[in-house]
Amino acid sequence: MGRYSDSEEWADITPVPQNDGGPNPLAAIAYTEAYSEAMGYFRAVTAKNEKSERALELTEHIISMNPAHYTIWLYRANTIFELQRKNQSNLQDDILEELQWLDNLSLKHLKNYQIWHHRQTLVTRLPSMPSTELSFLAQMFAKDAKNYHVWSYRQWLVRHFSLWDTELPYIESLLSADVRNNSAWNHRWFVLFGQHIDPSSGKGLDEVGNIVDEDLLDREVDYTQQKIRLAPQNQSPWNYLRGLLRKRGSLLECKSFAEEFMGDLEHGGDGCRSSHALDFFADCMAEEKEAEKAGKALELLAKRYDPIRRNYWNYRRGLLGLGAVEA
Repeated sequence: MGRYSDSEEWADITPVPQNDGGPNPLAAIAYTEAYSEAMGYFRAVTAKNEKSERALELTEHIISMNPAHYTIWLYRANTIFELQRKNQSNLQDDILEELQWLDNLSLKHLKNYQIWHHRQTLVTRLPSMPSTELSFLAQMFAKDAKNYHVWSYRQWLVRHFSLWDTELPYIESLLSADVRNNSAWNHRWFVLFGQHIDPSSGKGLDEVGNIVDEDLLDREVDYTQQKIRLAPQNQSPWNYLRGLLRKRGSLLECKSFAEEFMGDLEHGGDGCRSSHALDFFADCMAEEKEAEKAGKALELLAKRYDPIRRNYWNYRRGLLGLGAVEA
């Protein structure tokens, strides 16, 4: 007894069994009977390139059992587009209906990347972003604020629909809620600087001769310093700050800022509130050719504030011509 073998709708189809390499396969996968049957009918459908309502229902059934099956997702998308062409239906309505089904599935399978590729394939066909798209992404982030697949999709949305000028308030709301949201820091950089990437070289426009927006950098440096003060041991804004200053070619303008958090360098770093400040200060001193001061900061990292990475800090000392330190 089977869902498809006993169905009159599928009587004209002879399922194609999976070829595991002979009667005694070395490592056959123990599929359920339901899944094996559905895949047998799917192979038969794809062999005749059938794009039909029943094929669409078949993909939905298989996805319910295995939502990570990329081939099923691709065939489903192509079937949707082919049915729209045959039926002369409204493509936008068809896609919005599919997105509504997809929303529930996405909330159930949070880390499934095939779902997001399918979503992008569909939304690419629309002239404008669906009005509910950003609110749905907010639902996803409420469940997992650092979901890589959702962030990748959001970046695609921003670029595809040119949302550069409206995205910043949302990022600021996320960082206000959780200043340690490294994904939001990454997205902030993308929104502010990603639109200026030269597609012919992959470099930022400031790297190929254009003038850096100094007002933007001033604002971002100030914003980032405020966020660092809230959580000095949070690495993300320190990295963000480095990126900003590298656009100007020097870290030194924020050396005194780093000194606020690194404690007393001459007395074992007493009062240090951020190992990242020590790291930043070491780079500032290296930039000023003050190898001994840079080495002292790196020594504190190796011996006291980040000994788990002692080998790395010693490597950094070696670049300055200084010897290694023991824990």
